Amino acid sequence: MGHGRRKTGKPLRRKVAIREPRKTVVVFCEGRRSEPEYLEALKREPAVRDVAAVDLRIERHAGESAPLALVRMAVAAKDRADREEGEVDEVWCVFDVEWPTNHSGLVEALELARKHGIEVAVSNPCFELWLVLHFRDHRAWLDNDAARRLRRSCDGQGDKGVDGATYMASRDVATRRAAALERMHLLNGVRFPHDNPSSGMYHLVTAVS
Repeated sequence: MGHGRRKTGKPLRRKVAIREPRKTVVVFCEGRRSEPEYLEALKREPAVRDVAAVDLRIERHAGESAPLALVRMAVAAKDRADREEGEVDEVWCVFDVEWPTNHSGLVEALELARKHGIEVAVSNPCFELWLVLHFRDHRAWLDNDAARRLRRSCDGQGDKGVDGATYMASRDVATRRAAALERMHLLNGVRFPHDNPSSGMYHLVTAVS
């Protein structure tokens, strides 16, 4: 009685989908309109909500919004989560340098953040520069007022806040432009806080996408 030739190869097994554990990211930002509205729009994006499995929490602080105050609040929150074994994977602070007069305590804020493992996304001169990069490349120095005028000319929003759909579609482009600005400053030997224009927001966007 003949026997059929046995087929060799990998056994057929049903692939079991493995769901990655959610990563919890807490973001402390200034209480102005643009920053929290942009972050809320980012939080709703499928790449953030579903694919990357990120629990993005946004802490607004309208009163104490100076960088050093924000970092101190972030450190306290991280310490509390560590003591309570809370599932917080990353804590971020989003703030500006400000020109023509820089925020006070910038260097101290960065040193404190580094010491306690707080990530920072700093825009120079201000967050509006990050918004501008969604529409166009910009490599010339500018102050706060110029950055805000440029932003208004790009999105036509005036002071109405951030239209999430408009910005989310271009965040990858903005990320590439911000990364190019960072490389430009490094090649030219320009260091913080003189790296105007620049925005570390692309690091945060990359971390949660």
